[in-house]
Amino acid sequence: MNPHRRKLLVTSLAALGAAPCLAPLAAAAQNRGSGIAELNPSQPPVELKNPKNIEVLEFFWYGCIHCYNLEPRLEPWLKTLAADVEFRRVPAVLNDRWAHDGNIYYTFDALGLLEKLHRPFFDAIHRDRLNSANGPALQAWLEKHGVDAKKFEATFKSFGVQSKGKRAIRLTSDYRIDGTPALAVHGRYVVSSSNEMLDHVDKLIAAIRKHK
Repeated sequence: MNPHRRKLLVTSLAALGAAPCLAPLAAAAQNRGSGIAELNPSQPPVELKNPKNIEVLEFFWYGCIHCYNLEPRLEPWLKTLAADVEFRRVPAVLNDRWAHDGNIYYTFDALGLLEKLHRPFFDAIHRDRLNSANGPALQAWLEKHGVDAKKFEATFKSFGVQSKGKRAIRLTSDYRIDGTPALAVHGRYVVSSSNEMLDHVDKLIAAIRKHK
């Protein structure tokens, strides 16, 4: 059990069975132990490029071992997503340390280094025991990967990155995230960590697509 994670409250969706068009969604989450929680109220999409698409958000923390272990499964799964599904990551923020690491994620993004550094940073923390809160250690890691530490620090403190960090705090609260990893499907459901979480998300995507 991840010490940084408490199990999401699983909400029964049996009531949805009364609405025929939503019956598949109820079926997808009929087991209380499935790790699927209904969001009430539902949340608007974060930033869909096409309003007709379906949004999937991954709430994660770099220090979460379960998020790290999900990556080898998540990466090939992302390649199977249909064109009408938009996936994006959101750093979950439950305390100051998580906020710090979330801003590191947004700094990578602002510098155009996310694809290059996202997985290696995960590796550094969980395989090489990098302490992301240790300034000198983080600077040495960045320089090892060809990143100008001063430019990184300036970007980390920039208005753009700090604004995205504050938005991540709001999203973590609005989506009722109390642990990671968690996958939110179109602002309506949150799937908590389990061996079947990607299967659950696939079913929810299909049901939402059918009855959108």
